[in-house]
Amino acid sequence: MNKLRAMQLFVRIAELGSFSRAADELALSKSVLSKEMTRLETALGIRLLQRSTRRLELTERGQDYLQRCRAILAQVESVEAELMALDGAPRGKLRVNASMSLGLTELSQALSAFMAQYPEIELDVELSDEWVDLITQGFDLGFRAASRPFDSSYVGRAVATFRFHVCAAPEYVARHPPIRTPADLSRHNCYVYRHFRGGTVWPIGDGVQIGGRLRANNTLFIRQAVLDGHGIAMMPSFVCGDGLASGALVELLADHPRPPLILYATYPARRHVPPKVSACVAFIEQWFAADGAANERP
Repeated sequence: MNKLRAMQLFVRIAELGSFSRAADELALSKSVLSKEMTRLETALGIRLLQRSTRRLELTERGQDYLQRCRAILAQVESVEAELMALDGAPRGKLRVNASMSLGLTELSQALSAFMAQYPEIELDVELSDEWVDLITQGFDLGFRAASRPFDSSYVGRAVATFRFHVCAAPEYVARHPPIRTPADLSRHNCYVYRHFRGGTVWPIGDGVQIGGRLRANNTLFIRQAVLDGHGIAMMPSFVCGDGLASGALVELLADHPRPPLILYATYPARRHVPPKVSACVAFIEQWFAADGAANERP
């Protein structure tokens, strides 16, 4: 058996927690994956996976083996990256994680342009607003927008700058008391983005505590509720920019200071960064600079 290939399959099955999901991703049948895992367990003389009709779990030995496999595969990837660097041509699969709203707006255009320039790189993109551990989930690169730096266990490179906007529909503004200071927001129906690191304190002026009838884990969902005239939200420019430009949304408290929203490219700290990762980060940074999509837009 191809032990390295079996280790790669085992890692993806363990990370996805499902033979079915792994089979779909890898374009293999469940029976092929099951047989590979049986061969691997037989060769090792240990049980790695506990299978049932409802769930798949790692045994204690399987959890230990998973960590060792990741370390070995990372070493293999590092060697391959060094060899590719000598060749000068970035190639291979690049697994990218990004927030849903960013991935469906600005970043989708940037990554599309990246694919056109680097045809030998295969992109595998997963969009999720939940924070993920790039290493344990097997991602090469992540893109996250934040007003605070990320965990130092990753390399976080700033590639673009956006603005926060406090937005409402014109109908909402016409029907409710005026908002002249940040403190006025506490008396309005303000929507909460569940993954905002500031919680229910918006970073406007000295900070203002807000609350409202909607809490959601996606800013595109929140934007629609704002467009429908039901409340107020603080959103990044890549989410609300089109609405502000068309007049479907109006900005509130525009003259009050707030921190910039930085788009970070994050990746595991390594001595040798794979060329495919370096190429993508550099391209995205240049794309935003040339396109003018970021940098305090609109």
